[in-house]
Amino acid sequence: MNSINLREKLALFDEHWSPKIIAEVDGYDVKLAKIEGEFVWHSHADADELFLVLEGEFTMAFRDHEEAVREGEIVVVPAGVEHKPIAENECSILLLEKKGLVNTGDAGGELTSEAIRI
Repeated sequence: MNSINLREKLALFDEHWSPKIIAEVDGYDVKLAKIEGEFVWHSHADADELFLVLEGEFTMAFRDHEEAVREGEIVVVPAGVEHKPIAENECSILLLEKKGLVNTGDAGGELTSEAIRI
């Protein structure tokens, strides 16, 4: 039961689109990620996702609209909703996701990354 310094954890990695687990909460993984560029369209049939912007900003694209998400803001993507994060510049985010959730959901592909604990 130690505190976790988010800045220190973010300094441990540089790669984009590769979430790192920093804690677990009641069956959910708390993850940090750095994002830049465009991700893939995907969905998670049985899981919601929460994105909290720590530094920077990004756009969450949905099939019918886009949401700008700025530092200090969150966006929750409901289960089954197709989405694609886009960050023009590097952005650091905290994610809350069901344990074992695959980052690319149903899309798979080269951006699929197995989250490791740091």
